[in-house]
Amino acid sequence: LSYGYRDTLGAFLRETGLIEIDDKKSTGLLEKKWTSVLRLQKKVLDLEAKLHEAEKEYIHGAPTRDKRQPGEWIPRPPEKFSLSGHRSPVTRVVFHPVYNIIASSSEDSTIKVWDYENGEFERSLKGHTDAVQDIAFDGSGKLLASCSADLTIKLWEFVQTYNCMKTLKGHDHNISSVTFLPSGDHILSASRDHLIKLWEVASGYCVRTYAGHRDWVRMVRISYDGNTFASCSNDQSVRIWNMASKECKMTLHEHEHVVECIAWAPDKALPYIKEADESDSVAIKTNGEISNEQKEIKMGPVLISGSRDRTIKFFDINAGLCLFTLIGHDNWVRGLRFHPGGKFLISVGDDKTMRVWTISQKRCSKTIDSHTHFVTSLDFHPALPYVVTSSVDMTIKIWECR
Repeated sequence: LSYGYRDTLGAFLRETGLIEIDDKKSTGLLEKKWTSVLRLQKKVLDLEAKLHEAEKEYIHGAPTRDKRQPGEWIPRPPEKFSLSGHRSPVTRVVFHPVYNIIASSSEDSTIKVWDYENGEFERSLKGHTDAVQDIAFDGSGKLLASCSADLTIKLWEFVQTYNCMKTLKGHDHNISSVTFLPSGDHILSASRDHLIKLWEVASGYCVRTYAGHRDWVRMVRISYDGNTFASCSNDQSVRIWNMASKECKMTLHEHEHVVECIAWAPDKALPYIKEADESDSVAIKTNGEISNEQKEIKMGPVLISGSRDRTIKFFDINAGLCLFTLIGHDNWVRGLRFHPGGKFLISVGDDKTMRVWTISQKRCSKTIDSHTHFVTSLDFHPALPYVVTSSVDMTIKIWECR
């Protein structure tokens, strides 16, 4: 019932010469305008976050990257890019050693390649039939190794074709970790079958198996000289192995829960670790004097481990001792990376944060709320001021350091 208003409107339009508006066209235009408004609102929020962080740094006297030495650069929020594309949790993310790209693995069975300078997706590598748990480049960046819950390790050509060159089979359960030897001619893998295997890249054959862990081996990492490697496990232990034999040189039982991740300290970090350890050394004051009971330990290779007990531990491998423990995460510790300058350690965990630790002071100097879900891994570019993180929230984030 229009009470004649529609006729009145028609008469009005005819008399005034106005053209009747196309409702469909105006509705579509409104939707487009609304989308633009939302996009602009998001941009405004991003810029406000950056401004807030800049103001905070200015108030606290944090210098800009121009005034700060590269060894002092640390990741700062907000992220430069948040990359979406995976359809399941992202398990690992790594920088390419040569090109300006990163590779990510996911429980969606794919490996994705991204340009970290412009945030663009480049390609997807498909071949695994179950969750891809870990990925690693060789030193040249010409090969990528991936391991999966489908019980296989795949080697991918990473220069022209990006094709799978070889598929390695031998583990009887989920393969959780893979890494290249410094020489690039062999890879190590760790599995839920409690075993660690050494594979020859050229032939794809397993040439050695290391047994000793009593539960799922979570991660394996090779020392910088390539002579020893470390592993961590659900059996709450960290083990040090001789590469040339099947011998386990040392078993470290310091954690109270599953050990998720390990990392070898680079030479540049050793002076800071030594400084932190010396502050813990036994120095008893008697009658105003310090009795010389300080233990002198020749600082050897240092390995760090992160655990579900929420702690990070530093081990002197020569002495077989835990030097000190970092406490601060509110949930499982899932990833560890040393700053290229050696002064800082970066860690991520299931408390959704990325933490920057000043090693010599054994304290967390910065906490960044980095993802909306558990943070699964991180990597630090060896030469450029970038950190990358991955998460169960299916995103990858690029962080600039300054």
